[in-house]
Amino acid sequence: MILVGSDHGGLELKDAIKRLLVERGAAVEDCGTDNGNSVDYPDFGIKVARKVSAGEAEKGILFCGTGIGMSIVANKFPNVRAALATDPFMARMAKEHNNANILVLGGRVLDEATAREMVCAWLDAAYEGGRHQGRLDKIAALERELMK
Repeated sequence: MILVGSDHGGLELKDAIKRLLVERGAAVEDCGTDNGNSVDYPDFGIKVARKVSAGEAEKGILFCGTGIGMSIVANKFPNVRAALATDPFMARMAKEHNNANILVLGGRVLDEATAREMVCAWLDAAYEGGRHQGRLDKIAALERELMK
């Protein structure tokens, strides 16, 4: 299951990526928004990040105008590693080195073709583990410490 969520600034790109995910055979759950009316990005970022954090979904993709706001809100949740990417290399590295479980894309800064490449690169990449795991362990330890 891949969760998707957007505000009004990312709606068009979210809809295009949903089509890509379905083409690839993925099960998709859309956490909103579903129209172009102005909405607050945290409301939709929270829906996706909360489910990924709780283990209800393995991964998600968030969209807003730039991707910055969604990145900020998603990374407030434990066990979430949300990565804002701007090109296919960054999307691939987000998975390979950081095991990002949420990809964040900017609807006003990316064209559909580039976003499609990025999503495919992220989905097709595999976490490398090894030297990268120690870094993720440090982040997880910090999350536990801050939760006390």
